[in-house]
Amino acid sequence: MIPGGRHDDATNDEQTEHSDFYDRHCCPSRATFFSGLYPTEHGVWNNVEVGNALSRGLFDDVRLWSEDLSDSGYEMYFSGKWHVSAVESPTDRGWEMTPNPRAQARDNRSKPAANKPNTREWGLYTKLNESPQPHPAEREEAQIIRPGYPTYTHYGTKDNPFNDRNVIDDAISRIAARAKELSGGSSQPWCQYIGPLGPHDPYFVPQQYLDMYNIEDIELPASFHDPMLDKPALYRRTRDRFAQLTEQEHREALRHYLAFCTYEDALFGDVLKALDESGERDNTVVIYLSDHGDYAGEHGLWCKGLPNFRSAYHIPALIRWPQELHNPGRIVDAFVSLADFAPTFLELAEVAYDRKMTGRSLLPFLRDEPAADWRQEMFTQSNGNELYGIQRSVMTDRYKYVFNGFDYDELYDLQADPDELFNLAQKPEYEGIVRELCGKLWKFAHAHDDVCINPYIMVALAPHGPGVAFR
Repeated sequence: MIPGGRHDDATNDEQTEHSDFYDRHCCPSRATFFSGLYPTEHGVWNNVEVGNALSRGLFDDVRLWSEDLSDSGYEMYFSGKWHVSAVESPTDRGWEMTPNPRAQARDNRSKPAANKPNTREWGLYTKLNESPQPHPAEREEAQIIRPGYPTYTHYGTKDNPFNDRNVIDDAISRIAARAKELSGGSSQPWCQYIGPLGPHDPYFVPQQYLDMYNIEDIELPASFHDPMLDKPALYRRTRDRFAQLTEQEHREALRHYLAFCTYEDALFGDVLKALDESGERDNTVVIYLSDHGDYAGEHGLWCKGLPNFRSAYHIPALIRWPQELHNPGRIVDAFVSLADFAPTFLELAEVAYDRKMTGRSLLPFLRDEPAADWRQEMFTQSNGNELYGIQRSVMTDRYKYVFNGFDYDELYDLQADPDELFNLAQKPEYEGIVRELCGKLWKFAHAHDDVCINPYIMVALAPHGPGVAFR
């Protein structure tokens, strides 16, 4: 399995099923993937390594599917990005880490105290102030100058971005070593997690992949010029960070992002080739997915963050299951989540578990069987990023409602407005829709231990409070 950060569509082959998933923000998404739980249940709300993180790791009683497989006799191989906990590493959760330091989890640096701020980031600013010229005299292409912050360069070229080539090479060496073990008679089951970081901002890619895209062919998204006047002010403030870039630079950024996706696809192809050469293709389930998407210019935004647009949540997942995937090439019109992989893996491995999971096994879809009582809504939870911001959302096949505790809410008719340009939340004729979706949102909150329900007059800001869940 290879989590990355892409959100573009991918192509099916005869043994692959492509489904669409909804998750956002690295660490909460990864914790959901490994646990089968939502943030209210697993305890990871934000990126755990930042100085003012709300949470540094999982709740004490949370168990990951990797532990179940390890305890059941699986050999567990891990290389690449972890980003689930700042106080634990993959080895604490059943994995064997690679001996290659450049292919190890990037965030196993120093383990901060679980409940104290991490002041390590101040070193960046003291070094910045020691520079004789902390900011360039004139802005260069792709640069965003930020007084008092380091100058940010949005895109460029680099031969081995984020050391992802090292991660892949390490994984391939593990595949080759296992092939030798198989030839010697070993038959122990195994699971391998390969975690390159890209495609991720800033978009620095090898030149050969950038050359595959002609800048004249790059078109900005239909929502690029959305002024977002009917959306939360934080959305506009985030977009304004990129206002220094010209429209041509925005197109170049999209070109670099797409090239980054192609580069990661090529790395994935190298893994598949190694698996084919090992002789294990036909009895191996392969998953290719990501932890979040990228705004990629939609609404003038880049990277990922609090704005609750589908480009940040809507991610691909490709599954190859030779000889077992029934009726391949299908498009499944169902709401699925990263939380669904934990029960899926355990059912695939025939490993029993008796704990609660929010996710559900995807095996009925893979076997082209009916999935009884499958969810009809998709819910999201966020307690914000480094600046925080309480946000919850619910999406049906037509509407998406976003409760923003820090600003006014959002409602989009996804059938009439797939680009999420027109916020209907304040229009009186949609009051009934807002109330109905608030009821669904709070029912989900009650079922999944979400205590974002304080009735204090200064923070109880939803148009319809938790009481509507019981009417």
